Amino acid sequence: MTSPRARRSPHADGNGHSASRRTFLRAATAAALAGWLVKPSLASDRHLLFVDYPFKLGVTSGTPTSSSVVLWTRLAPDPLHGGGMGVAQARVRWQMATDEHFGSIVREGEWWAMAGLAHSVHVTVDGLAPDRVYFYRFIAGNEVSPVGRTRTLPEATATPSRFRFALASCQHYELGYFSAYTAMLEDEPDLVLFVGDYIYEYNAAGGRVRAHANAEPYSLESYRDRYAQYQLDPHLAAMRAAAPWLMTIDDHEVMNDWAGDTGEDLDPRFVSRRANALQAYFEHVPLPMC
Repeated sequence: MTSPRARRSPHADGNGHSASRRTFLRAATAAALAGWLVKPSLASDRHLLFVDYPFKLGVTSGTPTSSSVVLWTRLAPDPLHGGGMGVAQARVRWQMATDEHFGSIVREGEWWAMAGLAHSVHVTVDGLAPDRVYFYRFIAGNEVSPVGRTRTLPEATATPSRFRFALASCQHYELGYFSAYTAMLEDEPDLVLFVGDYIYEYNAAGGRVRAHANAEPYSLESYRDRYAQYQLDPHLAAMRAAAPWLMTIDDHEVMNDWAGDTGEDLDPRFVSRRANALQAYFEHVPLPMC
């Protein structure tokens, strides 16, 4: 399918994620990140000047519990050409409030955005009230991100009168517009479940209504650019900012019909490609650091 599909339910149930894929993704992510979790130098804490607006890829929240949620953004003033941030580290401030004007801030802090993670931000905010709406934003230098809306889950023993969620998958940028997200946004879901194929790695041979910006990705940089193009879609961006997301992968985040250490084309370099793809996936979705 080429567009998201919405479903409603009075209660949220299990997400049906594949345990083996989830476990593999966590392990691969931990290995990829281990070398970058170092304290930045004080020299990096300076006034930031960007070549363009750094929050072009928007904001997202995800992985909610009854007391916590993950906040995501990525500094990328030139998102389709590597991000435009170079190797500099950047301090990003974040704020969470009970109102969209931030008159009542309940949590705030800082995050060091690093080149090794494409200057992405993955803040886990805990100590929150259950089944509660919050608003959040990021600040880097003199630039302020769009405002995002999120909410925590009800407690496990609660029986809410309504809990609405939406289901989406299989969004091939070239073969369909993402306007279904506009209808999803109007339904005001409390949670979005995305069950795989957030990007498509191959470029369609025909029937395209719009085109991928680059060739089929193999390197980390090319996967980053592919994710950035999807994130720039205005319909998807609006929905990402409106509700928390729970996400898992399928195959096209890496390659069609891959399994274990083997790609569809039996390329012996597939393991390296898979590592690049999974790192880029982590860098662009609201997953916690561990």
